[in-house]
Amino acid sequence: MSARTWTGFCAMCLGMFMGVLDIQIVVTSLPEIQRALDIEPDRMSWVQTSYLIAEIVAIPLTGLLTRALSMRRLFCAAIALFTLASIGCAASSGFALLIAFRVAQGFAGGMLIPLVFSAVFLLFEARAQSFATTVAGMLAVLAPTVGPLAGGWITQNHSWQWLFLVNVAPGVASLVAAFFALPQIGRAHV
Repeated sequence: MSARTWTGFCAMCLGMFMGVLDIQIVVTSLPEIQRALDIEPDRMSWVQTSYLIAEIVAIPLTGLLTRALSMRRLFCAAIALFTLASIGCAASSGFALLIAFRVAQGFAGGMLIPLVFSAVFLLFEARAQSFATTVAGMLAVLAPTVGPLAGGWITQNHSWQWLFLVNVAPGVASLVAAFFALPQIGRAHV
């Protein structure tokens, strides 16, 4: 396989890693977010639930959107939205705004996982697919493992806003690398 293909795939894996990490990184810092934004305790579950519901809605739409837009365009749109929504979460000044950005973040993040695993079969020949699947699988498992630890460390040493701002640099890097390295695969020719 070409270096360009692997570059594009690794960019997608980085985006997926950040999407999966974001689910867990926030969990350990919910009390800090609650205090900072003065959110009622019974509403705090929506900080996680809104992300997860949006993610569940996005996953089955990914195949349809890949065929309509192409894998590269959909991935770039999803990682751009995820990154912008992360900035919005960090800038949120109240519950409603935070939830709105978490929904956008979850919807975009929900597309990143199936895009990576479909890319394995769209980008690689059969002999390279098992290795690519292993790389993606290891990152998908690693993200929720390090998320709570990273979230606690970030909150203790910085502020709760950095739970979301940590997505910006990898999101931009992933977007740029994917835009230039991924081919236009999956778009229906009309």
